[in-house]
Amino acid sequence: MTETEIADHGLIGDMQTAALISTDGSIDWFCCPRFDSPSVFGALLDDERGGHFRVRPARGEYETKQMYFPDTAVLITRYITEAGLGEVVDFMPPSTGEATANHRLVRMLRCVRGEMSFEVNIAPRFDYGRKTHRTDLTEHGAVFTTDALTLTLHPVREPDDARLAHVRIDEGDLRVSIELTAGDVRGLVLEAAADGPPREIRVAEFQRLFDDTVAFWHSWLSRSTYMGRWRETIERSAITLKLMTYAPTGGLVAAPTTGLPEQVGGERNWDYRYTWVRDASFSIYSLLRLGFTEESAQFSRWLLDRVTERAGGEGGPLNIMYRVDGSSDLKEESLEHWSGYRGSRPVRIGNGASDQLQLDIYGEALDSIFFADQHELQAGHRGWIAIRELLGWLAGHWDQPEEGIWETRGGRKDFTYGRLMCWVAFDRGIRMAASHGRPAAVDRWTEARNAIYDQIMNKGWNPNRGAFVQHYGSEVLDSSLLRMSTVGFIAPQDPMWASTLDAMDNELVTDSLVYRYDPGASPDGLEGDEGTFSLCSFMYVDALARAGRLEDARLAFEKMLTYANHVGLFSEEIALTGEQIGNFPQAFTHLALIDAAITLDEALDAAIRP
Repeated sequence: MTETEIADHGLIGDMQTAALISTDGSIDWFCCPRFDSPSVFGALLDDERGGHFRVRPARGEYETKQMYFPDTAVLITRYITEAGLGEVVDFMPPSTGEATANHRLVRMLRCVRGEMSFEVNIAPRFDYGRKTHRTDLTEHGAVFTTDALTLTLHPVREPDDARLAHVRIDEGDLRVSIELTAGDVRGLVLEAAADGPPREIRVAEFQRLFDDTVAFWHSWLSRSTYMGRWRETIERSAITLKLMTYAPTGGLVAAPTTGLPEQVGGERNWDYRYTWVRDASFSIYSLLRLGFTEESAQFSRWLLDRVTERAGGEGGPLNIMYRVDGSSDLKEESLEHWSGYRGSRPVRIGNGASDQLQLDIYGEALDSIFFADQHELQAGHRGWIAIRELLGWLAGHWDQPEEGIWETRGGRKDFTYGRLMCWVAFDRGIRMAASHGRPAAVDRWTEARNAIYDQIMNKGWNPNRGAFVQHYGSEVLDSSLLRMSTVGFIAPQDPMWASTLDAMDNELVTDSLVYRYDPGASPDGLEGDEGTFSLCSFMYVDALARAGRLEDARLAFEKMLTYANHVGLFSEEIALTGEQIGNFPQAFTHLALIDAAITLDEALDAAIRP
């Protein structure tokens, strides 16, 4: 059972896969060759059977600090000992072109002061620990081999270094000792699908890899147009989102992990290594607001390709989620041989919710396409035909029960948020048709939009609660409805909206933290509870700012920032203890953080103008 907490990790990646590295210098999670591939290192979910790549001081007690090299995705773990100060600099050289099986984990070991003896333990566990491997030492390194994947270890050293005298194999694992004195730089490169056998890498080449990776991130981040109050926080979120974007297609994974619990010891342990239409659609909005048009354009194309495919079956033209390459085989199964994070089982891979009917995704998709359209990223003829057909389908299917945004497994209901986003879908389609003079069934779309509006006002509003509620006929509040004013359905100063915010303040909000809903009042088909949902906490800030409650909004935002981990990353949820839980880092949270910051910036600026 793992002892390292979820938040005790930084993220590195190459835009095709990613790795989590603990504050103790252990790679505890790494899937290869893609985000959604089987894991090679999985100690985060099972310390004994998951596998790891650990680097730490070999002797004595030590203290660690962790940071990112400024404005990059290069992670530095620092070790402070009585004998000296050492660092491990971890990164993956960017892989932004076509899909490839070749990926490199680069670990630069440096002694800053005094002396440092590093102990390295490389213990891969291929295919979630279900496949055995062979380990072979060669003249210049080592090779880990299975029938599906080969990892090659290249040492970094100078010609006058001793041979690999401090290397041994221990039941398939590799143990290496590296002695350094002040100023020494050595290291290891673990490469998947290498072009040849292990080779010795010189320090100068090693340094060039580092310099090129730093230059890539500095160049990418320079495109940001954000100049607001929380620049460092926003840029870290932007880098994190870039790390979770699959470069060959532009698909954004919800998180690079699977099986991390929404309640420690509970069963809400889902696989998030896929591209949700909902989450990724938000990325267009957030990244365009920061000036990252290239990423927004690429995902717009990915989204329009999914719309054009019309492969959704019973659920309509779209599935709710896809693999990063756009395929939709997400069969759910459990890894019974893994103990799970702090005993949280089952550990799931795949996602059985992929076939659910969630009507809100059509609103998120059309809202993002509309926002891109406003920023001169227009859909072509083929894309418009697909949009027309999608809205044609939705016109005949919006008025039916569904599973809802939170993927509950307690049966279909008439969720107010689903209806709200159907309203958004028709509204954005009507606007695009009018703006560009495109042929469209505008009368039918308008009729549907108006019917949805009236239905939400009549059935989604509960006069006894003085609030809009989760689903028709209930008194349950749901924080997804915080977006009602954001999408333009209701004016931020409308008394009905102010009353809804007040109700949420009293029931769902606890000192800036916001619950999605009360599962006790609205059973969702699962056992146990969950923490507050960080996405909703940032949506709350956005809603407060739009409603003119600027002091409340700023205080809630600043409090939320205190829940970030040591390098500015957020997981899915915050537990009662204040610890981060759920899959990590979560794209949705960082997207909502960006949106809340920009909205709050604009509101604060407007308030101080003469």
